[in-house]
Formats: sequence, structure tokens, C-alpha cells
Amino acid sequence: MQPDRFANAAVIGTGMMGPGIALTLALGGVRATILSRNRENALQGLEKAWAQTRLLEENGLASADRAARARDLLGASTAFDETVARADLVIESAPEDMAFKQELFARMDGLSGPDAVLASNTSGLSITAIASACRHPERVLTTHFWNPPHLMPLVEIVLGERTSPETGGAVRDLLSACGKTPVVVKKDRPGQLGNRLQMALVREAVNIVAEGIASVEDVDLAAKNGFGLRLPVYGIFEHQDMVGLDMCLAIIDYVARDLNNEPKAPEFYHRMVARGELGVKTGKGFYDWSQKDAAAVRALRDRFVLEFLQKWPRVIAGEKKGERVEPSDKPELRWNP
Repeated sequence: MQPDRFANAAVIGTGMMGPGIALTLALGGVRATILSRNRENALQGLEKAWAQTRLLEENGLASADRAARARDLLGASTAFDETVARADLVIESAPEDMAFKQELFARMDGLSGPDAVLASNTSGLSITAIASACRHPERVLTTHFWNPPHLMPLVEIVLGERTSPETGGAVRDLLSACGKTPVVVKKDRPGQLGNRLQMALVREAVNIVAEGIASVEDVDLAAKNGFGLRLPVYGIFEHQDMVGLDMCLAIIDYVARDLNNEPKAPEFYHRMVARGELGVKTGKGFYDWSQKDAAAVRALRDRFVLEFLQKWPRVIAGEKKGERVEPSDKPELRWNP
């Protein structure tokens, strides 16, 4: 199933991303241990991973046998040094704090075996900087899973300035075997790949609202019902080639003059944050969340992704989509001391 190089993995973090990352590896045949500072959080992370396993199984995205094997390969522990020392791959999914990550990776660099790969799930920090205190930066890279990681196919593999191509290739092969769609980001630049595209879209969307060109609601409707609807099967460059580069060049040349090209976040965005309009966490952002249900929005997002993955012919964790299976009984928690 997985390349022979990776048999044991450690995943640091039990929050939004860690359990789904561990599940991905387990579905690919890798024994994955979720690490946390305390036993309660570690076991909660394991339970999240099991709940995600059941979701995939119930929706035909993993067979009963594959799901059962994944649960058997999942574990939880607080024994940081011992778990990292025996891991072939460590993926860190901790808060976005550069000093913390640098200290953590330097520590893991001293604990892990010579062939182990150390990866960060950072969505924005430089992996070159994170690896700067490591003696072996050639085996350090970013594996940026998209949220929610048990559903979203994309993983961005970002190579640091000293990451070896062999390391990047081995991790790409592993993630492919785990059913993900890995892309390699060859230069360690802010925003990696996906977020660079996304931030360009966000900046112009805010600019459109700030200038009164369209409302927040209509900007979202245009994205959902226009170009966004076809993006999963019709990429940016496919569209350019289909339309014709001569026509697209003329359009870009004309429109680009009126786009927001300032090298900073729009002032409109700054003013919202200064007013304490931070989105769901404060009840108001671009939308009034006292009138809009955040949980329902997330649920609709996840259901759409699930149904898309069910109906389109791509492989999830080595299983063909569309195969319906009955959920298995809940197994015993596996604690790795």
C-alpha cells in the first residue's frame, strides 16, 4: 500500500487538522500515532479520527475492511520522545508560531532516525525558516493539508531551500498512496500555492465590496454559481487555453488596470478588524452571524464535498467511490504508552 519507507508516523496536534491527517496516513496503511501533551486530549483526537473514519465508511469513501484496518493502525500517546524516535514520518500541526516550530523541529531533528522525514502542516510560515535550526534540513518540508483534511483531496508539499528532491518525491508518493492529490511547490514563498491564488481572489472580492460594485452576498453568489462551480473539473489554465490566449491577453490587459494591485490588505479590511468585526467569533464580519448559522454553513460545505467525492471517479484512500458499506462496531481505543 504505502511506500516501504514509511511504516510508522507521528502526528502532533489534536485540534482541527491533526486527527484527519493521522486518519489519512492510516487509510494509506501507515501506523499513525496522534501526539498530545496530555492523555485526555490525545484520546479526544483519536476519537475525532474514528468519527471521521465512520463518516467516510458510511458514505462509501472507504470500504469496511479499509476503515477497520485504519482504526487498528491509529493510536494516541503523550510519549513524545519515544514516538518521534521510532517514526519514519512526523507531521506537526500546531499553532502558527515560528519560534515554537523552530524549537520543536530542532528537538525532533535530534530525536528522529537519520532517514525520518519531518513535516509541518503550516499554511503560511516558511519551512526554510522552520528548518533553520535543524542539522538535517534536507529531510524537512511542508505538507499543507486543506481543511477538513479527511475530506479535501489537496495536500501542498512545499520544499524548503535545502529540502532534497528525493524527500519531496517520497512524500508525494506516500500521499498519493493515501488517496490524496499532492502538488509540489518548488519554491518556499509566502502563501505556498493554493493560498496565493485564494488571497488574490479575496483581495479583489473585498475591493469590489469596498468600491460599491456589488454586495457581499452577490460576490459570494457569483463565485459559487459562476467560475467556482466549474473549477473542480475545469482548471484555470485549461480555461485560458480553451478560450484562446489572444482573447484572454486582451481581457487581462484591459481589466488589470482597474484591479486592486496594492501590496497590502485592503483598507476596508483593516477598518472592519479595527471595529472588532472579526466574523463568526464576534458575531459580525462581512455577514451578520446573528442572522446566519455558521454550523449550517460548515455542514453544507462538508456535505457538498462528500457528495462530490462520491459521484466523481477519483480514488479516495485506494477505494472506488460509490461503494456503499454498513458502519462497523466501535473498536477499542488504542493507547500507545
